[in-house]
Amino acid sequence: MTQAHIGQYCAPRHRRGLFRTLLQLRAARRQRLALARMDDSRLCDLGLTRGEAQREAARGFWDAPDNWRL
Repeated sequence: MTQAHIGQYCAPRHRRGLFRTLLQLRAARRQRLALARMDDSRLCDLGLTRGEAQREAARGFWDAPDNWRL
């Protein structure tokens, strides 16, 4: 059973939105930490400089891009 399915059965409707948002914020944090650990050749593959990656990684987990929000 996936996390989405668990949320459907265990949480009332208003809590599902909160649960989904918390998962998205957690994902943002994980991805930014992964970005901070990348070496320069991988960053180059993504078209990013070390400075750009560091600035993105330094953003707070709550500062998710608008297109991630439901």
